[in-house]
Amino acid sequence: MAEAIDALEAAFSDNEPPESPQRTHVSTEDGMLLLMPAHGHAGTGVKIVTVAPDNPERGLPLIHGAYVLFAPGTMELEAVVDGAALTGLRTAAVSGLATRYLAGDAARSLVIFGAGAQANTHLDAMMAARPIESVTVVSRSSEPAEALAQRARVMGLDGRAGDPSAVATADIVCTCTTSSEPLFDGDLLPPGAHVNAVGAFEPHARELDEATVVRGRVVVEDRAAALEEAGDLIIPLRAGAIDERHIVADLRELVAGTKVRTSTDDVTVFKSVGLALEDLAVARAAVAAG
Repeated sequence: MAEAIDALEAAFSDNEPPESPQRTHVSTEDGMLLLMPAHGHAGTGVKIVTVAPDNPERGLPLIHGAYVLFAPGTMELEAVVDGAALTGLRTAAVSGLATRYLAGDAARSLVIFGAGAQANTHLDAMMAARPIESVTVVSRSSEPAEALAQRARVMGLDGRAGDPSAVATADIVCTCTTSSEPLFDGDLLPPGAHVNAVGAFEPHARELDEATVVRGRVVVEDRAAALEEAGDLIIPLRAGAIDERHIVADLRELVAGTKVRTSTDDVTVFKSVGLALEDLAVARAAVAAG
């Protein structure tokens, strides 16, 4: 996980970063097909992903897919990577990168909403970014929540299942769900908390309420992508609660040194919708590592 975070930090600090057009959304009778191409120094690649909302109830993963990587220069087929595994790794690693720059140095308490693949990889990412000591898992499904809490305990942490009020004592909150409605009351967040919101990627869906966004010093991967896809921001924008200037920085600016926190009491929010350049950077790092 640390290597994936480092690879993304390098990609967002590159003077000639990979180019990544907006992803293509194709609605199907069973869900959604996403196409995410990117090209640059690391080569050319495209992720093809399906999202089937009913799959968790079937006992199947929400996301299936593949990443196809072509070599720089020759554009020869170099690798085909499991798309769901890559998505889980790079999404958590992006949150890890944001957390590396935004969370308080003393952050020890983590609350994770969700108990699926993304929640599990986010536990790894947060531990790579900060010395986490306690984890509370909040999920509609008690068995997966307890399983993730047990995994945290095996890792030497104080792990438990809990409810949304747990954010009141959280240093870091990660929302990793398929919810289209806010998961917790943002007024409960303590001063200095950091939030990573990664689950919602459509204009009508959000995991964060208006209070969280209004309170937050907001960072996104890319402004254009966020303002097109991030319901967590689009909904309060349309309501007039914030304007576009509420986005303090994107990840390139953050890595380049833009100051987001004005005090240790600031609440920071990282809203991710996923960029194709992230898949390319992490896939290249994985192939290079063998």
